Amino acid sequence: MKKSVAVTITESSQTGEARRVAVALATRLGFQETERGKVGIVVTEIANNLLLHAHGGVLLMRSLQQDSRIGIEILSLDKGRGMVDVDECLQDGFSTAGTLGNGMGAILRLSGLLEIYSVPNQGTALVAHIWLDSAPHQPEKILEIGAICLPIRGEEVSGDTWASEVDCCRSLLLVADGLGHGPAAASASEAAVRMFQEHLHRSPGAIVEAAHAALRSTRGAALAIAEIDFEQQSIRFAGIGNIAASIFSFTEHRHLLSHNGTVGHEIRKIQEFSYPWYANGILIMHSDGLSAKWQIDRYPGLMQKHPSLIAGVLYRDFNRERDDVTVLVAKGMGR
Repeated sequence: MKKSVAVTITESSQTGEARRVAVALATRLGFQETERGKVGIVVTEIANNLLLHAHGGVLLMRSLQQDSRIGIEILSLDKGRGMVDVDECLQDGFSTAGTLGNGMGAILRLSGLLEIYSVPNQGTALVAHIWLDSAPHQPEKILEIGAICLPIRGEEVSGDTWASEVDCCRSLLLVADGLGHGPAAASASEAAVRMFQEHLHRSPGAIVEAAHAALRSTRGAALAIAEIDFEQQSIRFAGIGNIAASIFSFTEHRHLLSHNGTVGHEIRKIQEFSYPWYANGILIMHSDGLSAKWQIDRYPGLMQKHPSLIAGVLYRDFNRERDDVTVLVAKGMGR
């Protein structure tokens, strides 16, 4: 499931809803009773923390797949008072709310990954991963991906989508935004993903061209595809429409260029652009459901965090709330 599920947490009854959503997702993914219990505990503790320390926030959940590993990502976002010392907050017995102070420690022990980005008086983003195999083999990664994909409020499905294919030499990433909202928009963006999957051996421009032919019977879509070549340390990019993309290193920031048009209907020109890629580079792609006014350098230390936290903070602070939204972040792991 590339797309996320969101549960708003503003009152105690919504903690139970979040737990039910998480356990239902775990069940669909094949988690057994003990593992489902872990998922439920982690989500409950995170939701309780949102109420106790931030007066509410949002939980985003999605499935994870890494090689043969299956897991769940839980992303918590709030605009509360934040944490002054994250390490201290993770210790058992530490509490600022008069509780026993064991919640964060429980989350840490039950999660395969727990990472937090917090700024006092600005809020907190927390990401936790729980894997179906409690002690999985973790192969060395060359690229880490984080993503959020949500429909506009009132719709069951998002007209946006994203896809990725990562191997040791080359990675392809896609963001598509079907015109409008709802099932017809989703049909257009999913058709673009099918072309992406059928033409993985081809260049970004060639995949966009194939998608243009395949989407003629749909509403059409904005589409962007990036290819990262790890051996050549380069990135090729082809985009049509309003999918924004930027690459960052610790010394450089570039916006990637797209052409106007609608894939499946009207394209004046398909063109690939090439840029340098760095081993510790970050690629951020997003649909126009996210405002383009963000500046990552206004978030000290965020670039060093997990890409899901980067995606989450940008979504929290720049979601337009009047459109489907997708944020895809790919982060080089320094090799």
